[in-house]
Amino acid sequence: MKKQLSALLLSAALILGLTACGGGQGGVSNQSAPPQSSAPTPSTTPESMEPGNVTSAPDGKALVAYFSVPETDSAENMNAEEENSTVVIDGEVLGNTQYVAYVIQENTEANLFRIEPVTAYPMDHAELEKVATEEKRQNARPEPSAQVEDMEQYDTIFLGYPNWYGDLPMILYSFLEQYDLAGKTIIPFVTSGASGFSGTIGTIQELQPDATVITDGLSITRAVVQDAEPEILIWLNGMGYAG
Repeated sequence: MKKQLSALLLSAALILGLTACGGGQGGVSNQSAPPQSSAPTPSTTPESMEPGNVTSAPDGKALVAYFSVPETDSAENMNAEEENSTVVIDGEVLGNTQYVAYVIQENTEANLFRIEPVTAYPMDHAELEKVATEEKRQNARPEPSAQVEDMEQYDTIFLGYPNWYGDLPMILYSFLEQYDLAGKTIIPFVTSGASGFSGTIGTIQELQPDATVITDGLSITRAVVQDAEPEILIWLNGMGYAG
């Protein structure tokens, strides 16, 4: 059951992004979500998530970059796959990885950047599976639709993505090959069905050998993502990043 989350206004705007649930080695399929609970809620509101706006960290040193694909943009009449891949805030649909990215951003005051391709992924789950499978078969590099402005200013990059077929989505390869992140710290976070990071942290290390890639990243299963804010905050505090 999707969780309706109430929210308080965030003082600065976030880039709007939507995320697919992201499968593990079995693909991008979904699984049942737990019943509603009274978990703490983020203070982000959909009204503040305007495209092109970025909330700046006090020192401009941290970035939350995430990839997401919506399987629906409607909070009404969701099928099981759509419902299990989303979190709903005040009637606005957020994908799982997007939700985690927003919680990280608002508790670190980092900048926020949505990774997305020039050619948008389909919302329909079956079509998304076909596209993702074909991209992986071809070892494709989808063209990103935008670039991070002044990547040099960031010392720390929180990098979020769904686990697709036990691998990074191919647009993540495009992103990681687009920049030289030498000397920076990359902190991965992933949403999945059950397979967590699989080998993706090692892949990030291979693509950015001169960066420091944190191996103790954050893995959230899509069945509990709507209740995951306390876990996210514990993880951030443990690394000394929560503001």
